[in-house]
Amino acid sequence: MSGKGIIIFSLTLKIEHVIFTITNWRKRGEVALTDKKPGSPPGDEIIRVKLPQKRNREMFGIAELMMGANHIRVRCYDGVTRMGRIKGKIKKKVWIREGDILIVIPWNFQDEKCDIIYRYTGPQVEWLRRNNYL
Repeated sequence: MSGKGIIIFSLTLKIEHVIFTITNWRKRGEVALTDKKPGSPPGDEIIRVKLPQKRNREMFGIAELMMGANHIRVRCYDGVTRMGRIKGKIKKKVWIREGDILIVIPWNFQDEKCDIIYRYTGPQVEWLRRNNYL
């Protein structure tokens, strides 16, 4: 009986170690709002914030006006107002409204147009403002 208890105990330690390493893992360009530690209360969640990658020409933008047909007028971080096109990847999954903070990629051949690739949620926007990204 004691041998089984030791095996179960070692399995639970390994599982806790795997959970801890997964929660501390971050993709490139993402910052965690909260870090979940092994002794933290169960109500904490990990919320990730995707940051614009300058090497991919990504920048912040604000949705100003809904134009219809998946087009939005966007005021970009560099001060230029562009016509944004919602990428097919997020077209059906994410609803974009006026005033939302977005990540956009300006087109190479037409500077007055851009692709919208990401929309921030409310807690993510608060985190960006607290940390002076906006």
